[in-house]
Amino acid sequence: MTTAPVLSVRDVDVVRDGNPVLHGVTFTVRAGEHWALLGPNGAGKSTLLRLLGALAHPTRGTVDVLGHRLGRVDLRELRAHVGHVDPRHDPRAPLTVRELVLTGLTNSVQPLPRWRPTAAETATADRLIGLLGLGHRHAARWPTLSQGERGRALIARALMPRPRLLLLDEPATGLDLAGREQLVERLDALQQGWPELASVLVTHHLEELPPGTTHAVLLRGGCRLVAGPVAEVLTDDLVSACFGHPVRLARLDDRWSVRARRATEVPAR
Repeated sequence: MTTAPVLSVRDVDVVRDGNPVLHGVTFTVRAGEHWALLGPNGAGKSTLLRLLGALAHPTRGTVDVLGHRLGRVDLRELRAHVGHVDPRHDPRAPLTVRELVLTGLTNSVQPLPRWRPTAAETATADRLIGLLGLGHRHAARWPTLSQGERGRALIARALMPRPRLLLLDEPATGLDLAGREQLVERLDALQQGWPELASVLVTHHLEELPPGTTHAVLLRGGCRLVAGPVAEVLTDDLVSACFGHPVRLARLDDRWSVRARRATEVPAR
């Protein structure tokens, strides 16, 4: 497995309308690593993910995506090699699951006029649809899909160009318990089946992390609190400091759960 960075973020600041949104953020993602980006509302997670997806430039510092430095590369071309899953994606047409997934090849909201996929491309789409647990729904149309099915269809779409990097922006938003667990199960299978793929998943909830999550970044107030292997980052004290509330973490079968610490469990200052 290559050790060349898939993502390199160095001393990144983002300032909007004179207000700091990110300050001094640094971390590196390598092939085969699966990162969680965690923090409370307003921590800067979405802004950071936009940088990683080549959707914006930093105000200061450097961001290298797939070996290309932002500011020195055509962002549109670079984005074609990044699988960015946005749960707010709206195809604006009643596409079937297969049609939606195939638009990942053209990076378009709808199928392009006069464009037709090859038999091999259609077979790849069907394989990904099956991998995401939607094989029985390949002909179902977007308006009939559940929230969980839509999210998994969008992940299959993002994988069509065989990206080296997959970005997931709160993929479990709006899902019920069954939908969340189906998503986590499929993400775990994906991580095991694509050993060179790197991923970054944004969430507020540790319960949504797949078992294969290897690393984590904790953001608070636009600053990186800590970044590194999950066993070192996801601790009671660090997560409590990140979210500004005393919590206790538990890990069973590589899945995380969180509960508030009772007053008797909180160390005296």
